[in-house]
Amino acid sequence: MTNLKGMGVALITPFKKDKSIDVEALKKIVQFQIKNNTDYLIVLGTTGEYATLTSEEREIVKSTIIEENAGKLPLVLGIGGNNTAAVAEQLQTEDSSGFDAILSVSPYYNKPSQEGIYQHYKVLSENTPLPLIVYNVPGRTSSNILPETIARLALDFENIIGIKEAAGDMVQAMKMIDQTPDDFLVISGEDMLALPMVLAGGDGVISVIGEGFPKSFSKMIKLGLEHKVKEAYQIHYRIAPAIDMIFEEGNPSGIKTVFNQLNLAELSVRLPLTPVSEDLRNRINSFTKEFYKS
Repeated sequence: MTNLKGMGVALITPFKKDKSIDVEALKKIVQFQIKNNTDYLIVLGTTGEYATLTSEEREIVKSTIIEENAGKLPLVLGIGGNNTAAVAEQLQTEDSSGFDAILSVSPYYNKPSQEGIYQHYKVLSENTPLPLIVYNVPGRTSSNILPETIARLALDFENIIGIKEAAGDMVQAMKMIDQTPDDFLVISGEDMLALPMVLAGGDGVISVIGEGFPKSFSKMIKLGLEHKVKEAYQIHYRIAPAIDMIFEEGNPSGIKTVFNQLNLAELSVRLPLTPVSEDLRNRINSFTKEFYKS
């Protein structure tokens, strides 16, 4: 799956002021990614506010992105949950045509053991029609997938092709890179650690900040993959303040502020999320203006 190396972005779901899906804005955002060197798109993940969408709305998002993308970029579909049987059924029944892989978050809230996590993904592996990328994000799930568990999954199931690693732990990430086969994708799920992980042998990033600044962030990842360290870190340190800001009051409220400044989307999010404070909005707007001037 070399087409999933580089910079993938976790697409937002733009809403109108009345909180309905803004289909036209979604089309513009897809085109913005295509024209600015994004390598692949993640559809209906956390950043897409998947949990607040109805099944009908999810189909609207999927069909809109597939149609607008028109086969230009690989597409990864988010399907996950903490009920293994339900996720397996969804993998079997949901229309995933037009997608290249599935991204599935580790079970949240249940706090399974490492064996429970392994067995969960074993069942998903046996029921998915597409290659599967594991998503480890302990800050949201309250359980961490250890490198040894990922190594087991990578070795035991050919269709488990990678991990989006978002534990924020470089030592753990390096162990995953070291303990998994060379063709297993270890993808950063942390924007601030994306470049260090690539330089350590990782395969890229699934990014939030990259969605708002795709040309620069994708160039940084490409330079990292080419081991052009100095040039890559110049971009990293230039964009790092924005990474802190967009997550300061929650995701995707921060990145939607960037898109609002770029006239691509409204600020609207669905409860329990709220738009960022006026102070943070002003700081994000100021950064975005200056970034795009230079």
